[in-house]
Amino acid sequence: MSKSEEATLRREMVETCRQMNLSGINQGTSGNLSVRLSNGFLITPSSLPYDNMRPGDIMKMDFDGTFEGKHRPSSEWRFHRDILREREDVNAVLHCHSVYATTLAVHHKAIPAFHYMVGVAGGSSIRCARYATFGTQALSDAALEALEGRLACLLGQHGQIALGRTLASALWLAIEVETLARMYVQALPLGEPPVLPEEEMRRVLEQMQRMSYGQMPEPDGSNDVARPKRPPAAARKRR
Repeated sequence: MSKSEEATLRREMVETCRQMNLSGINQGTSGNLSVRLSNGFLITPSSLPYDNMRPGDIMKMDFDGTFEGKHRPSSEWRFHRDILREREDVNAVLHCHSVYATTLAVHHKAIPAFHYMVGVAGGSSIRCARYATFGTQALSDAALEALEGRLACLLGQHGQIALGRTLASALWLAIEVETLARMYVQALPLGEPPVLPEEEMRRVLEQMQRMSYGQMPEPDGSNDVARPKRPPAAARKRR
């Protein structure tokens, strides 16, 4: 990866962090973000408010745990490293303590398929990982287990993790997980909501895969079911 490409990623990370705050999924100095490099990954520093963060504050880490930069890397670097090392299908890892997702996580309560949009996280539920002390290998192990076959999970008595091919897709998913968590929390006082059966969730997941649901459209339109109307042949000739 060239220096200019890395510089672009650093700027995108700072902007994504600020969007985390603006969207309401992050508060204060909690939360962290990483993105894959060709030979390691970039990760946000520890305890630096996002409003004060600059591209040069982003830390560069290798998969052996060594780092470069003027700060300490996020205390959660272990699960960022392990997820990026184990999951070749994702390039960005976002962690935050969004209020409703964390409300469920403190009760070790997963988000079931009470709404079909749960499928955007890759399965028929958004699992909750067992509790482990923050910043430890035990927490990383628990997160990897809960993320098996999934793009998001809750962390017991902690928060949430969202994954993506890009920083933008990881942010989108984190916001969607928080939205689902809020709906679920608000539905619970009326009683445990009905859950869509596995057969229906399989259809939902297949439909989402066909439509690349939650992903940016491909330039050639290959992941869109609909197609733009082509102008009549005579109009094309006039052009």
